[in-house]
Amino acid sequence: MLKNSGRKLLIGVVASTILSAATFSPVIVSAETQPTYNLLDRTGNPVLSRTGCVYVKNANDPAKPFEECGDIIDSDGDGVNDDKDECPNTPKGVEVDEKGCPVDSDGDGVADINDDCPNNTPREISRGVDASGCPKDSDLDGVPDYKDRCPGTPYGEAVDQYGCAVADVPRVEILSSDITFAFDSYRLTAQGQGELGSIVDQILSNFDKFSSVALTGHTDAIGSSRYNQTLSERRANAVKQFLVGRGIPVDQVSAQGKGESSPVASNSTREGRAQNRRVEVFVDMK
Repeated sequence: MLKNSGRKLLIGVVASTILSAATFSPVIVSAETQPTYNLLDRTGNPVLSRTGCVYVKNANDPAKPFEECGDIIDSDGDGVNDDKDECPNTPKGVEVDEKGCPVDSDGDGVADINDDCPNNTPREISRGVDASGCPKDSDLDGVPDYKDRCPGTPYGEAVDQYGCAVADVPRVEILSSDITFAFDSYRLTAQGQGELGSIVDQILSNFDKFSSVALTGHTDAIGSSRYNQTLSERRANAVKQFLVGRGIPVDQVSAQGKGESSPVASNSTREGRAQNRRVEVFVDMK
Protein backbone atom coordinates (compact mmCIF):
# COMPACT_ATOMS: atom_id res chain seq x y z
CA MET A 1 0.00 0.00 0.00
CA LEU A 2 1.22 3.58 -0.64
CA LYS A 3 3.08 5.33 2.19
CA ASN A 4 3.80 9.08 1.93
CA SER A 5 5.97 10.09 4.87
CA GLY A 6 8.49 12.81 3.91
CA ARG A 7 12.11 11.89 3.44
CA LYS A 8 12.82 8.55 5.02
CA LEU A 9 15.75 6.16 5.20
CA LEU A 10 14.40 2.69 4.29
CA ILE A 11 16.42 -0.26 5.55
CA GLY A 12 15.40 -3.79 4.60
CA VAL A 13 17.32 -5.91 7.06
CA VAL A 14 14.97 -8.70 8.26
CA ALA A 15 16.35 -11.94 9.69
CA SER A 16 15.25 -15.29 8.18
CA THR A 17 12.92 -13.65 5.63
CA ILE A 18 12.97 -14.38 1.90
CA LEU A 19 12.20 -11.08 0.20
CA SER A 20 10.31 -10.71 -3.03
CA ALA A 21 12.94 -8.29 -4.39
CA ALA A 22 16.09 -9.83 -5.77
CA THR A 23 18.28 -7.45 -3.71
CA PHE A 24 17.50 -4.86 -1.10
CA SER A 25 19.67 -1.97 0.08
CA PRO A 26 18.97 1.27 1.96
CA VAL A 27 16.89 3.65 -0.15
CA ILE A 28 16.22 7.34 0.50
CA VAL A 29 12.73 8.23 -0.74
CA SER A 30 11.18 11.66 -1.08
CA ALA A 31 7.39 11.57 -0.51
CA GLU A 32 7.00 14.54 -2.85
CA THR A 33 8.51 12.69 -5.80
CA GLN A 34 8.32 8.99 -4.98
CA PRO A 35 5.60 7.14 -3.00
CA THR A 36 6.57 4.06 -0.99
CA TYR A 37 4.97 0.60 -0.82
CA ASN A 38 4.86 -2.33 1.55
CA LEU A 39 7.72 -4.72 0.94
CA LEU A 40 6.31 -8.25 0.44
CA ASP A 41 7.91 -11.63 0.97
CA ARG A 42 7.59 -14.54 -1.44
CA THR A 43 4.21 -15.54 0.04
CA GLY A 44 2.73 -12.10 -0.57
CA ASN A 45 2.75 -10.98 3.07
CA PRO A 46 4.33 -7.74 4.35
CA VAL A 47 7.89 -7.88 5.63
CA LEU A 48 8.10 -6.74 9.27
CA SER A 49 10.98 -5.17 11.16
CA ARG A 50 11.20 -4.38 14.86
CA THR A 51 9.55 -1.03 14.23
CA GLY A 52 6.81 -2.25 11.91
CA CYS A 53 6.42 -2.77 8.18
CA VAL A 54 9.30 -2.29 5.74
CA TYR A 55 8.71 -0.06 2.72
CA VAL A 56 10.30 0.18 -0.72
CA LYS A 57 10.01 2.53 -3.67
CA ASN A 58 9.14 -0.29 -6.10
CA ALA A 59 5.37 -0.86 -6.24
CA ASN A 60 3.74 -4.18 -5.52
CA ASP A 61 1.53 -5.38 -8.33
CA PRO A 62 -1.19 -4.98 -7.30
CA ALA A 63 -0.70 -2.78 -4.23
CA LYS A 64 -2.68 -4.23 -1.30
CA PRO A 65 -3.38 -2.83 2.20
CA PHE A 66 -2.44 -4.79 5.33
CA GLU A 67 -3.65 -4.53 8.89
CA GLU A 68 -0.12 -4.93 10.26
CA CYS A 69 1.01 -1.85 8.36
CA GLY A 70 -1.79 0.37 9.62
CA ASP A 71 -3.48 0.60 6.24
CA ILE A 72 -7.22 0.93 5.66
CA ILE A 73 -8.33 -2.64 6.29
CA ASP A 74 -11.96 -2.77 5.08
CA SER A 75 -12.35 -0.44 2.12
CA ASP A 76 -15.80 -1.72 1.06
CA GLY A 77 -17.16 -1.76 4.63
CA ASP A 78 -18.41 -5.36 4.51
CA GLY A 79 -16.74 -6.43 7.75
CA VAL A 80 -13.97 -8.47 6.07
CA ASN A 81 -10.43 -7.04 6.03
CA ASP A 82 -9.10 -6.23 2.57
CA ASP A 83 -6.15 -8.60 2.89
CA LYS A 84 -8.63 -11.47 3.37
CA ASP A 85 -11.41 -10.13 1.13
CA GLU A 86 -11.79 -12.15 -2.09
CA CYS A 87 -14.50 -9.74 -3.31
CA PRO A 88 -13.05 -6.33 -2.33
CA ASN A 89 -15.65 -4.18 -4.10
CA THR A 90 -18.89 -5.59 -2.71
CA PRO A 91 -21.71 -2.99 -2.85
CA LYS A 92 -22.62 -1.56 0.53
CA GLY A 93 -25.45 -3.28 2.35
CA VAL A 94 -24.96 -6.66 0.63
CA GLU A 95 -24.68 -9.63 2.99
CA VAL A 96 -21.31 -11.37 2.59
CA ASP A 97 -19.74 -14.66 3.67
CA GLU A 98 -16.46 -15.16 5.57
CA LYS A 99 -14.51 -14.50 2.35
CA GLY A 100 -16.17 -11.13 1.85
CA CYS A 101 -18.19 -12.30 -1.15
CA PRO A 102 -21.97 -11.94 -1.57
CA VAL A 103 -23.84 -14.80 0.10
CA ASP A 104 -24.94 -17.69 -2.14
CA SER A 105 -27.49 -19.49 0.06
CA ASP A 106 -28.12 -22.50 -2.19
CA GLY A 107 -24.55 -22.86 -3.47
CA ASP A 108 -25.50 -22.69 -7.14
CA GLY A 109 -22.78 -20.20 -8.05
CA VAL A 110 -25.14 -17.21 -8.29
CA ALA A 111 -25.11 -14.74 -5.37
CA ASP A 112 -28.43 -14.16 -3.64
CA ILE A 113 -28.51 -10.53 -4.80
CA ASN A 114 -28.71 -11.77 -8.41
CA ASP A 115 -30.53 -15.05 -7.78
CA ASP A 116 -34.17 -15.28 -8.82
CA CYS A 117 -34.27 -18.82 -7.37
CA PRO A 118 -32.23 -18.59 -4.14
CA ASN A 119 -33.52 -21.83 -2.61
CA ASN A 120 -32.63 -24.44 -5.23
CA THR A 121 -32.29 -28.04 -4.07
CA PRO A 122 -29.20 -30.13 -4.97
CA ARG A 123 -31.30 -32.00 -7.55
CA GLU A 124 -32.32 -28.74 -9.23
CA ILE A 125 -28.72 -27.57 -9.33
CA SER A 126 -27.42 -30.93 -10.61
CA ARG A 127 -28.00 -30.04 -14.28
CA GLY A 128 -26.90 -26.42 -13.89
CA VAL A 129 -28.53 -23.05 -13.42
CA ASP A 130 -28.80 -20.01 -15.68
CA ALA A 131 -27.48 -16.49 -15.05
CA SER A 132 -30.54 -15.77 -12.90
CA GLY A 133 -29.80 -18.73 -10.62
CA CYS A 134 -32.77 -20.78 -11.83
CA PRO A 135 -32.59 -24.36 -13.20
CA LYS A 136 -31.54 -24.40 -16.84
CA ASP A 137 -34.05 -25.20 -19.57
CA SER A 138 -31.67 -25.80 -22.47
CA ASP A 139 -34.32 -26.66 -25.07
CA LEU A 140 -36.73 -23.93 -23.88
CA ASP A 141 -39.67 -26.32 -23.61
CA GLY A 142 -40.74 -25.08 -20.18
CA VAL A 143 -39.36 -28.15 -18.36
CA PRO A 144 -36.05 -27.60 -16.52
CA ASP A 145 -33.13 -29.82 -17.49
CA TYR A 146 -32.97 -31.66 -14.15
CA LYS A 147 -36.34 -33.33 -14.80
CA ASP A 148 -36.40 -33.24 -18.62
CA ARG A 149 -36.47 -36.83 -19.90
CA CYS A 150 -36.29 -35.68 -23.52
CA PRO A 151 -33.61 -32.95 -23.77
CA GLY A 152 -33.29 -31.33 -27.18
CA THR A 153 -37.01 -31.18 -28.00
CA PRO A 154 -37.48 -28.87 -31.04
CA TYR A 155 -38.50 -25.37 -30.00
CA GLY A 156 -42.24 -24.82 -29.98
CA GLU A 157 -43.18 -28.52 -29.91
CA ALA A 158 -45.84 -29.45 -27.36
CA VAL A 159 -44.41 -31.47 -24.45
CA ASP A 160 -45.72 -33.17 -21.34
CA GLN A 161 -44.58 -32.57 -17.76
CA TYR A 162 -41.41 -34.55 -18.42
CA GLY A 163 -40.33 -32.42 -21.39
CA CYS A 164 -41.15 -35.04 -24.03
CA ALA A 165 -43.25 -34.58 -27.16
CA VAL A 166 -46.85 -35.40 -26.34
CA ALA A 167 -47.32 -37.71 -29.30
CA ASP A 168 -44.50 -40.14 -28.64
CA VAL A 169 -43.56 -39.93 -24.96
CA PRO A 170 -44.04 -42.50 -22.25
CA ARG A 171 -46.30 -41.74 -19.32
CA VAL A 172 -44.32 -42.14 -16.13
CA GLU A 173 -45.52 -43.31 -12.74
CA ILE A 174 -43.29 -43.13 -9.65
CA LEU A 175 -44.25 -45.75 -7.07
CA SER A 176 -42.94 -45.25 -3.56
CA SER A 177 -41.31 -48.47 -2.37
CA ASP A 178 -42.44 -47.67 1.17
CA ILE A 179 -46.06 -47.99 -0.03
CA THR A 180 -45.68 -50.56 -2.80
CA PHE A 181 -43.67 -53.14 -0.84
CA ALA A 182 -43.32 -54.38 2.71
CA PHE A 183 -40.22 -53.15 4.56
CA ASP A 184 -36.98 -54.64 3.18
CA SER A 185 -39.07 -56.94 0.97
CA TYR A 186 -40.12 -57.33 -2.66
CA ARG A 187 -43.63 -58.56 -1.77
CA LEU A 188 -46.31 -56.17 -3.01
CA THR A 189 -48.54 -54.58 -0.39
CA ALA A 190 -52.31 -54.30 -0.85
CA GLN A 191 -51.92 -50.60 -1.55
CA GLY A 192 -49.18 -51.29 -4.08
CA GLN A 193 -51.41 -53.80 -5.88
CA GLY A 194 -54.18 -51.21 -5.97
CA GLU A 195 -51.94 -48.58 -7.58
CA LEU A 196 -50.62 -51.07 -10.14
CA GLY A 197 -54.16 -52.28 -10.86
CA SER A 198 -55.12 -48.73 -11.77
CA ILE A 199 -52.20 -48.55 -14.22
CA VAL A 200 -53.21 -51.87 -15.78
CA ASP A 201 -56.81 -50.69 -16.23
CA GLN A 202 -55.62 -47.58 -18.07
CA ILE A 203 -53.36 -49.62 -20.34
CA LEU A 204 -56.03 -52.18 -21.22
CA SER A 205 -58.63 -49.47 -21.87
CA ASN A 206 -56.25 -47.94 -24.45
CA PHE A 207 -54.63 -51.16 -25.60
CA ASP A 208 -54.76 -50.25 -29.29
CA LYS A 209 -52.39 -47.35 -28.52
CA PHE A 210 -50.24 -49.28 -26.05
CA SER A 211 -46.64 -50.11 -26.99
CA SER A 212 -44.66 -51.27 -23.95
CA VAL A 213 -43.95 -50.90 -20.23
CA ALA A 214 -40.44 -50.42 -18.81
CA LEU A 215 -39.91 -50.91 -15.08
CA THR A 216 -36.89 -49.66 -13.12
CA GLY A 217 -36.32 -50.37 -9.42
CA HIS A 218 -34.26 -48.10 -7.16
CA THR A 219 -33.14 -48.12 -3.52
CA ASP A 220 -31.56 -45.72 -1.05
CA ALA A 221 -27.91 -46.05 -0.03
CA ILE A 222 -28.46 -47.90 3.25
CA GLY A 223 -26.84 -51.35 3.08
CA SER A 224 -24.30 -52.72 0.63
CA SER A 225 -24.48 -51.80 -3.04
CA ARG A 226 -24.70 -55.50 -4.01
CA TYR A 227 -27.67 -56.09 -1.72
CA ASN A 228 -29.42 -52.94 -2.96
CA GLN A 229 -28.88 -53.95 -6.59
CA THR A 230 -30.50 -57.33 -5.97
CA LEU A 231 -33.41 -55.81 -4.03
CA SER A 232 -34.10 -53.26 -6.78
CA GLU A 233 -34.15 -56.03 -9.43
CA ARG A 234 -36.49 -58.21 -7.38
CA ARG A 235 -38.91 -55.34 -6.81
CA ALA A 236 -38.97 -54.44 -10.51
CA ASN A 237 -39.61 -58.08 -11.40
CA ALA A 238 -42.39 -58.33 -8.79
CA VAL A 239 -44.15 -55.44 -10.52
CA LYS A 240 -43.59 -57.14 -13.88
CA GLN A 241 -45.16 -60.40 -12.66
CA PHE A 242 -48.18 -58.47 -11.38
CA LEU A 243 -48.70 -56.65 -14.70
CA VAL A 244 -48.33 -59.84 -16.74
CA GLY A 245 -50.70 -61.64 -14.37
CA ARG A 246 -53.30 -58.95 -15.05
CA GLY A 247 -53.13 -59.33 -18.82
CA ILE A 248 -50.21 -57.26 -20.10
CA PRO A 249 -48.24 -59.32 -22.68
CA VAL A 250 -44.97 -60.51 -21.17
CA ASP A 251 -42.97 -59.57 -24.27
CA GLN A 252 -44.10 -55.97 -23.85
CA VAL A 253 -42.86 -55.60 -20.26
CA SER A 254 -39.20 -55.14 -19.32
CA ALA A 255 -37.73 -54.85 -15.83
CA GLN A 256 -34.35 -53.76 -14.49
CA GLY A 257 -32.83 -52.66 -11.20
CA LYS A 258 -30.40 -49.81 -10.65
CA GLY A 259 -29.84 -50.28 -6.93
CA GLU A 260 -28.64 -47.10 -5.24
CA SER A 261 -26.92 -45.70 -8.35
CA SER A 262 -29.59 -43.20 -9.47
CA PRO A 263 -30.79 -41.17 -6.49
CA VAL A 264 -33.24 -38.31 -7.02
CA ALA A 265 -32.56 -36.79 -3.59
CA SER A 266 -29.89 -36.77 -0.88
CA ASN A 267 -29.30 -40.03 0.96
CA SER A 268 -28.16 -38.06 4.01
CA THR A 269 -31.72 -37.30 5.15
CA ARG A 270 -34.70 -39.54 5.97
CA GLU A 271 -36.89 -37.66 3.49
CA GLY A 272 -34.32 -38.00 0.72
CA ARG A 273 -33.87 -41.74 1.27
CA ALA A 274 -37.66 -42.19 1.11
CA GLN A 275 -37.72 -40.50 -2.31
CA ASN A 276 -34.91 -42.74 -3.56
CA ARG A 277 -36.75 -45.96 -2.62
CA ARG A 278 -38.99 -46.22 -5.67
CA VAL A 279 -40.06 -48.14 -8.78
CA GLU A 280 -40.48 -46.13 -11.96
CA VAL A 281 -43.10 -47.30 -14.47
CA PHE A 282 -42.67 -46.00 -18.03
CA VAL A 283 -45.74 -46.60 -20.17
CA ASP A 284 -45.04 -46.15 -23.88
CA MET A 285 -47.94 -45.41 -26.20
CA LYS A 286 -47.86 -45.62 -29.97
